[in-house]
Amino acid sequence: MMRIGMISEHASPLAWLGGADSGGQNVYVGQVARYIAGQGHQVDVFTRRDSLALPEQVQCDDGVRVIHVPAGPPASVRKEELLPYMDDFSHFVREFCDSYDGYDVLHANFFMSALVASDVRRSHGIPYVVTFHALGRVRRMHQGTADEFPAERFEIEEAIVAEADRIIAECPQDMADLIALYGANRNRLAMIPCGFDPTEFWPMERVEARRQLHLDADEPIILQLGRMVPRKGVETVIRSLACLRDNHGLRCRLLVVGGESREADPSATPEIGRLQAICRELRLEPQVAFVGSRGRRELRAYYSAADIFVTTPWYEPFGITPLEAMACGVPVVGSAVGGIKMTIADGETGYLVPPRDPQALADRLAMLLVHPQLRHTFGANGRRRVARLFTWDRVGAAIEHLYREVIESKAATWTAPQYRASPLPTG
Repeated sequence: MMRIGMISEHASPLAWLGGADSGGQNVYVGQVARYIAGQGHQVDVFTRRDSLALPEQVQCDDGVRVIHVPAGPPASVRKEELLPYMDDFSHFVREFCDSYDGYDVLHANFFMSALVASDVRRSHGIPYVVTFHALGRVRRMHQGTADEFPAERFEIEEAIVAEADRIIAECPQDMADLIALYGANRNRLAMIPCGFDPTEFWPMERVEARRQLHLDADEPIILQLGRMVPRKGVETVIRSLACLRDNHGLRCRLLVVGGESREADPSATPEIGRLQAICRELRLEPQVAFVGSRGRRELRAYYSAADIFVTTPWYEPFGITPLEAMACGVPVVGSAVGGIKMTIADGETGYLVPPRDPQALADRLAMLLVHPQLRHTFGANGRRRVARLFTWDRVGAAIEHLYREVIESKAATWTAPQYRASPLPTG
């Protein structure tokens, strides 16, 4: 039996999904932890306590223990503002290891969690694996001044890349970025993608899905589902509807699922307000429905109700939603970026299009909208593809093997460059 400590400072596996600071990482941590625990290993997940209502520990039915770490105020804090609290987080985890007999390996998720793992490695000799989920330099290239993470992020990521016992790259683009932008050692990189759960997502009969959601049985429906932030490219999808109308003479309904609240509230989710203004400008209000946030158990019906799933981010470290859509038998049109280039087989399970190109997106949507047999073929191909390559069981088995490799190689004896946790300015 292995003892695994997973660290995920801002993304709890217990969190409600769909808000600005929750999404794929929460799913990843929860699914990997669940699989590893299911293989008979002991798994603890350390995540920041962001509410007074949360107990110190939660023992989940799947065998995973979630430990809420008192670091910063017990309230919601944007992840861009969490770095100053990582010293407290690290201190808690080190003391927990002292009292609890430690772990065989740590798995850090995101750069701040890796900072904590680095401290614990230095104090307790526990090796660690890191999945970055997003890289600061890639984010800064695409977001520029809209990226509000502190500049220290780059220095921290460089140090982590230099010292981590293993780094999980989620797709070929992630691996290439780690090497080109951070000088990562190829020998310590392992490419393991994200996955989907076939007991959570499989096709539902479309008429029944639409009946449950009170949607028109015959209207063409496109689905966009995910976090409501500009980089997810929902604006591109909306503008593509105008191109469909003006250049192809086609109309369809767009469902936009996501946000900070169950009802689509621009005051709670400013991005919704910005997108609604674009709908008004383009005279698309009757065609676009902002649904709000939905729980995991509701998502299968939304995927299954759609004729096409669309995801057009500016960049994407991996992107789990295309897998879930394909698992439900839905063709996917996505940006040719990051992990989406890996998951969508262009011309077989859907189409890849350039990011921020509404006309290119509209052209591919038009092709699928006017050819129902093509949609059916792509949907069936996609379901087979994800079942073969991208289940969480397959992902979890690869990560379990990596843990064993790290432990058996005695990687903790490797001499890491000296680096202090949370290198914040003192003045």
